[in-house]
Amino acid sequence: MFGRARREPPRVDLTPLIDIIFQLVLFFMVSTTFISAPGFKVDLPRASSDSLVREQDDLQVWMTGEGGVFVDREPVDMDGLAAILAKTAESDPYTLVVIKAYLEVGHGRVVTLMDLARKAGLNRLAIATDPTPGENSGENGASP
Repeated sequence: MFGRARREPPRVDLTPLIDIIFQLVLFFMVSTTFISAPGFKVDLPRASSDSLVREQDDLQVWMTGEGGVFVDREPVDMDGLAAILAKTAESDPYTLVVIKAYLEVGHGRVVTLMDLARKAGLNRLAIATDPTPGENSGENGASP
């Protein structure tokens, strides 16, 4: 009669804890600011089996791993490239510049070419890709 009553051990209810954590996650997701890094707006073709239709007015620029630059299959130096880009921008500022850089070409050289095109007034840029990774066929215009 006067014996101790058996008590159940205390249990911690996790529901309020989960609610608080969920609210914190939502708060941080909503309050996070997304900072976009400065860069170039580039029209990138998709690397799939679909082929990119080449317009007649496109300016094709090849960059080789050895440092060579070709414009429509003609070799040029960087000064000549800047002059060609400026002349093209004068005649049609909406000309698409298609950059075809070899795999060995450094990122910095491609960005330099893109910067030259933008300074000349050509803002439509595309980086050509090989539609079938691992195979280098000459039929898609991959070489100068």
